[in-house]
Amino acid sequence: MTVRGLRRIIVSVADRERALALYRDALGLAEKYSAGDMVVLAVADTGVELLLHERPPTPGLAGVAASFLVSDVDEATTAAQKAGAQVVDAPADQPWGERQSVLTDPDGHVLCLVAPTV
Repeated sequence: MTVRGLRRIIVSVADRERALALYRDALGLAEKYSAGDMVVLAVADTGVELLLHERPPTPGLAGVAASFLVSDVDEATTAAQKAGAQVVDAPADQPWGERQSVLTDPDGHVLCLVAPTV
């Protein structure tokens, strides 16, 4: 057996509408569909989905973090903050060739915003 790709990231959220304000409205992920306490968002041009599941979240800084490729890290970080995200690490160029910011969403989950510096 071999992993052939990444299909979906599932994030537990306390308030689906609050999470949509960040992931859909601020970061621009397209809403595909919703069912019950879940909503599925599409990551453009990838086939990868972000599923927001309204249930008690268990966030932590040592857990798994999703990195989202954006066109402008500084602009996306500002939009994310306005939607309730908290900055952990401000946008900065990294030695591996990306500009990156690290944030927590309104439920405390870690997410990274990245763009190539080249």
